[in-house]
Amino acid sequence: MAETQAAKRLREYETIFLVKPDLTDDTVDKLKERVRGIVGREGGKVLRFTVWGKKKTAFPIAKQPRAIYVHASYLGASGLVAELERNLRNYDEVTRFLSTKLADEVDPESRPVLEDLKLAGDVEETRPGAPAGVERAAVSEDVSEVEEEGTEEA
Repeated sequence: MAETQAAKRLREYETIFLVKPDLTDDTVDKLKERVRGIVGREGGKVLRFTVWGKKKTAFPIAKQPRAIYVHASYLGASGLVAELERNLRNYDEVTRFLSTKLADEVDPESRPVLEDLKLAGDVEETRPGAPAGVERAAVSEDVSEVEEEGTEEA
């Protein structure tokens, strides 16, 4: 009886992978469905996908300074991560990935499947070629001028 309960216990993992920044939302969704299929085929359970959006990387990856970050949270056996990473390595769209084990012996029934999230990512704050400090100062002055004009009218 202890063996059947131990067999139902899975490990909790998370994988963050970087996708090329010029891909469309449909392509990212197809990639998420492929990962979901791999996890399901290996007997795991996907808890949530979170697309963090396009963000600046610490250094250029594949000659690109930005990438689309995708976070996957899932439950599975010990061989699942190796199979998932093997597949991610073969996808041309994926430039980097990192998997981490979060917990041992998690009951899959206690963890609900959550709705996928899509976040906005970073916003370009500066114009190309303009110093970062000059652009930010000009924007803050414009905002304060608009606020002053709004108080004068009232």
